[in-house]
Amino acid sequence: MGHLTGKTAIITGAGRAVLKDGSCGSIGYGIATAYAKEGANLVITGRNVKKLEDAKEELERLYGIKVLIVQADVSDGNDNEAVVKNVIDKTIETFGRIDVLINNAQASASGVTLAEHTTEQFNLALYSGLYATFYYMKACYPHLKETKGTVINFASGAGLFGNFGQCSYAAAKEGIRGLTRVAATEWGKDGINVNIVCPLAWTAQLEQFQDAYPDAFKANVHMPPMGHYGNSELEIGRVCVQLASPDFKYMTGETITLEGGMGLRP
Repeated sequence: MGHLTGKTAIITGAGRAVLKDGSCGSIGYGIATAYAKEGANLVITGRNVKKLEDAKEELERLYGIKVLIVQADVSDGNDNEAVVKNVIDKTIETFGRIDVLINNAQASASGVTLAEHTTEQFNLALYSGLYATFYYMKACYPHLKETKGTVINFASGAGLFGNFGQCSYAAAKEGIRGLTRVAATEWGKDGINVNIVCPLAWTAQLEQFQDAYPDAFKANVHMPPMGHYGNSELEIGRVCVQLASPDFKYMTGETITLEGGMGLRP
């Protein structure tokens, strides 16, 4: 049995993605793989149904767990509370419980300077990241309170360091950091463990960013001192497993995976 056998985890933005070399190419899918290996049943969301279907097929075939896929797009102009409610309702209908919420999904117009950013581009980042995190946390709260569950949100060094060409992305991620800190304060009494991860992982999106905006990539993405970028499954995914494991007794706080190292900070 794995550390998460019998638990149900919702992971947003967890469609299957691969790097040019064929290895795992997204943080969401890396986390899903790590959770599947530990026996958790999964609810994965995203905009691209084909990527979700590919993830479901591979995870169920390789690890013998059950995966529910739900297309969900939190964006400007949508009835976003209804979008998220549909995910939660289907989760409870299928599994009867929610133990872990992982808010990973995020879209943005990286590489576009602040002066050139449009309102539509700014909204893309805020709705897909900050608003989605807000809606999912609110909707999952009563279920997480019942299971004494876990929330894992994602921020970024872009907000911590003010990366060039990432104004809307940085703004969304800093908003998520603030939201997470408040939830950790308010929900600790309910037995809900709330943390945030700020990763530097090599992903298919980062590969595309390097190809599309080489100058912005060079200015903002630096090789960590350990000489490699984080592995989406073996490093980021395993941290997320630890944060949701029953034997994890660390107080709610903040998990940083930046510059090739990782540590826990209350």
